[in-house]
Amino acid sequence: MYPLVLDLAATGVPVAVTCRELGFTKQGFYKWCAHPVSARDWDEAHLINAAYDVHTDDPEFGHRFIADELHAAGLQTSERRVWRLCSQQQLFSHTIKRARKHGKKPGPPVCDDLVERDFTAKAINELWLTDVVRHEAL
Repeated sequence: MYPLVLDLAATGVPVAVTCRELGFTKQGFYKWCAHPVSARDWDEAHLINAAYDVHTDDPEFGHRFIADELHAAGLQTSERRVWRLCSQQQLFSHTIKRARKHGKKPGPPVCDDLVERDFTAKAINELWLTDVVRHEAL
């Protein structure tokens, strides 16, 4: 929103009025004018550039190997930060592991479904259910 204040100030609208209407402080605006790019943004830009260089050398490297290479180059950063920056810049490994399926694929039914998955009994002794569990012995 500070660039908007800067644009309005260029057209003649006082900074104090614009900041008051937008809910900012004048001090925050002038601090932003002195340093429009924060130190964190500057550091992350350098990390992204270094990660991009590592990724272009070998596109099969994922974020873990990129983090290791950045540590070897003397850039101290966490693996989580490298993962976040690589995700934002879409720097992914070209070799992709196939995701495992959760659970097993259901096979054919073992027996006929005589109840047809309706487990409500309309009278006493009309429907009896049990659960059979098989435990393999070692």
